[in-house]
Amino acid sequence: MKIALGVTGCIGAYKAVEVLRGLQKAGASVQVAMTGNAANFVAPLTFQAISGQTVITEMFAPGHDPDIKHISLGREIDLLVIAPATANILAKMANGIADDFLSTLYISTTAPVLVAPAMNAEMWKHPATSGNVRVLRDRGVEFVDPEDGFLACRTIGPGRLAEPASIVERALLLIDRSRAAGGSREEAPAPLDLQGERLLVTAGPTYEAIDPVRGITNRSSGRMGYAIAKAAIDRGAEVTLVTGPVSIEPPSRAETIEVRSAAEMHDVVMSRLNRASIVVMAAAVADYRPAQPRNRKIKKGAAKMTLDLERTEDILAKAGRMKGGRIVVGFAAETENVIDNARSKLFEKGADLIVANDVSAINAGFDVETNLVTLVSEGETTELPLLSKRDVAGRILDAVLRIKSASPAPVGRG
Repeated sequence: MKIALGVTGCIGAYKAVEVLRGLQKAGASVQVAMTGNAANFVAPLTFQAISGQTVITEMFAPGHDPDIKHISLGREIDLLVIAPATANILAKMANGIADDFLSTLYISTTAPVLVAPAMNAEMWKHPATSGNVRVLRDRGVEFVDPEDGFLACRTIGPGRLAEPASIVERALLLIDRSRAAGGSREEAPAPLDLQGERLLVTAGPTYEAIDPVRGITNRSSGRMGYAIAKAAIDRGAEVTLVTGPVSIEPPSRAETIEVRSAAEMHDVVMSRLNRASIVVMAAAVADYRPAQPRNRKIKKGAAKMTLDLERTEDILAKAGRMKGGRIVVGFAAETENVIDNARSKLFEKGADLIVANDVSAINAGFDVETNLVTLVSEGETTELPLLSKRDVAGRILDAVLRIKSASPAPVGRG
């Protein structure tokens, strides 16, 4: 799901940051395009830091991208959202004026368009603006109308930008409607390039009991591993999903095995390893567990308590040692020296690919719908932009197939 977010020049531009966050939380990859006047209200760097992508501010910005950007972006997106939309951009859109990137993108895309106007009440009620809105509605442009309220010009009336949550909700509704009508660019059938492959995927956290009511765990939601499992099924693979305790539904066509502790996940993975041709270890497995978990609840006592921990089984390293001709993918959740640590892990664990991500980055890592990762293999390091976890899953599987084609070895077929 890819969305272009256009931001124009009015005080409501600051709310576009929350629109961006809301779209990302829903799993969208968002490309922000700002008009020159918008940059007077919110710096492009703000949107760049949050979106993880360079913000487009000029029609003919120099760079290394050979594409004609308004054409390529217009073809890629599933929705164009303009929030806030000034009277000026509405007039340009209604009259086909394309004198900057955003107005040119509008007449270059066939994707649905959603605008959320924001302006002074008199500007909103002016016959020229009303006429432009009618023209755009007749063309199929959708509107989230401005709200009544106290405006920046210190008057009260219609013109205030709608709440970001309302804009995001409407945007997602339009995408769902487009998909139902067969208009989404993501609705093309997935290539069946994993037919005949058997994937063993781990996902979610593990839980290591301290006593019957307490334990050691982490923030993993399982979304990344589940996205990989679903993407692999869609591409023709047979998938076994070994999952720690999560609150999301697994793909309906996966063989799903629920586990709780690192030891349980180790035993299941080892029992299924021989049948797999590709192993993707996306679970966040606890590195340590209590050495002597208690059978009864530990009562509150002294001000301090010492907990003895022991190492858990290193499932990825063991799979790497036993991989034979299988492709083994590991994950590295890091907070510093991300690439160096991932490359060390690649060789230490015997993996073919490490998916590294900085879990301290905004909208990346645990418990969110998006991820910002770098794919590290023996001969290549590929840094991906901020993407939905579904899109990241597709990129990981693409990388797996490239590695497999470079050194094919039929395993796990019997």
